[in-house]
Amino acid sequence: MIEALKSDEIVEKVGGRFKLCALIQRRMSQLLEGSRPLVPREGRSDLELVMEEILQDKITLAFVEDLSPSGDESAGDDLLL
Repeated sequence: MIEALKSDEIVEKVGGRFKLCALIQRRMSQLLEGSRPLVPREGRSDLELVMEEILQDKITLAFVEDLSPSGDESAGDDLLL
């Protein structure tokens, strides 16, 4: 088991288990699509690499809220994860 998952430090850092799961899934997809790791691989699996990126504050989860008061559907299309 990955050591970072044994404590609640990483869960608290991200803001909860659901947010941690969403962040891991998004970053894993990026790595599989060819994104470069933000920390040295050093023989780590992709999951271990993502966990280290989170622990080193290299990646975070951010949401962009719909700021359009008119209810325009196209205004809310841009979400950042």
